[in-house]
Amino acid sequence: MDETGPGGTVPPAAIDTAEPPAMIKADLLAGLFFIVLSVATLVASWNMDRLTARRINPLTVPGLVPGILSAALLVCGLILAIRSVRTSAPGGWHDLRQAIVSTAAQRAGAVLLLTLAYALVLVSLLPFWLATGLFVFVFIMVFETWLAAPRQPLLQTMPWAFGLAVATATLVTLVFERLFLVRLP
Repeated sequence: MDETGPGGTVPPAAIDTAEPPAMIKADLLAGLFFIVLSVATLVASWNMDRLTARRINPLTVPGLVPGILSAALLVCGLILAIRSVRTSAPGGWHDLRQAIVSTAAQRAGAVLLLTLAYALVLVSLLPFWLATGLFVFVFIMVFETWLAAPRQPLLQTMPWAFGLAVATATLVTLVFERLFLVRLP
């Protein structure tokens, strides 16, 4: 039976919605990552102190919610990995490699690296206002002079990146300390 509609158009339900091979392989890697993460979290939540000496109700022990969430994540990771293994994806690894080395992936990797450096290194070593200002300055410099489509000149970008960094660090610090009464590191 012909699936063309009036005027020779194909209804949306009849259009092939096959997933690209690169996405199938990406799903496999993501599924494996979620499996490893969920098993590690499940083990950590199982090993948490249950506070039995304090006669804590078993339904309120510290590791219960992380354990349930990690078990759910484990199921999702298994479903994702199994589904991607069962789906044919010729040329998927090559296409995935091309996507990983793309400009968009480089930008996402730079965001991840800068954010982790800020959260794990800068905030623990420097005062919060200085860490925040340095993060904003470096973030702007990287994305305007290195990863921008038309790259901006370094000396032209530095003054406004510095100004935004100072303004952001000052405003964020004041809002959190004075308005929300949060003690910052």
